[in-house]
Amino acid sequence: MFKRLIIGVSLFWLTLFIFFPNLLVLIVSFLSRDNESLVTAHPTFENYLNILDPIYLKVLISSCSLAFITTLLTLIIAFPFALILSRLPIKLRNLSLLLIIIPFWTSALVRTYCIKIILTTNGLLNQLLMKLSIISEPLDLLYTNGAVVMGLVYTLLPFMILPLYAAMEKLDIRFIEAARDLGAGYFNTLLRVIIPLSAPGIIAGALLVFLPALGLFYIPDILGGSKTLMLGNLIKNQFLDARNWPFGSALSVVLTIIMGLLLALNYKTVRTAAKKGII
Repeated sequence: MFKRLIIGVSLFWLTLFIFFPNLLVLIVSFLSRDNESLVTAHPTFENYLNILDPIYLKVLISSCSLAFITTLLTLIIAFPFALILSRLPIKLRNLSLLLIIIPFWTSALVRTYCIKIILTTNGLLNQLLMKLSIISEPLDLLYTNGAVVMGLVYTLLPFMILPLYAAMEKLDIRFIEAARDLGAGYFNTLLRVIIPLSAPGIIAGALLVFLPALGLFYIPDILGGSKTLMLGNLIKNQFLDARNWPFGSALSVVLTIIMGLLLALNYKTVRTAAKKGII
């Protein structure tokens, strides 16, 4: 009885707050815009055709590029960290995991504004570089793509570290020892043993970073200003500023489709790894 109650409540919650809202977005994406009531019951495919406009395609390509760069940078930073973390003594490992999770205790919006303070013309970073005589005048660090990528990497880094750590913690040390006994150097061991065995964690972490990087809008708004427009910002602008709900819904559906395809890729990879006995 208790099990059925919990399942029923969960299904009701998911249906009410996830299924119906997404179904509503899908329906609105095929309707027309109305200046008075925002949406009018006039079916059309124009909203999806508008996405093929060079202006919006440029935003989509730019968003995917920045999300890819963010994912790559987080992977480069997180991989050695997770590898070292998985080999630490249990007490140090737990402490390190706690330090990774602690930033989640503070609002991401507050942390983003802290980054803005650091990157301003008179911010901490410019002052430090000038005191070290590395630069003679302040750099324009804020309101650039680099600032947006920095903010995304900082915010999403834990989402890459934790899946990598979970995968590397299960890595059988005997595979590494066997590779070394067979004469493989550190680079070959890393390339042929550690990375393939960590592939499920890499893909899971990449998804957890890439997908939010596409949809986050407050980081490009705060750190990129009007110079950086990503897909999340475009969707927000269509709903709040342009008041074009059908087109905003179409963009949301496209973003959902991209997420679904990537999640399907992750599922297939995990199944393949499970069949091979990697996980």
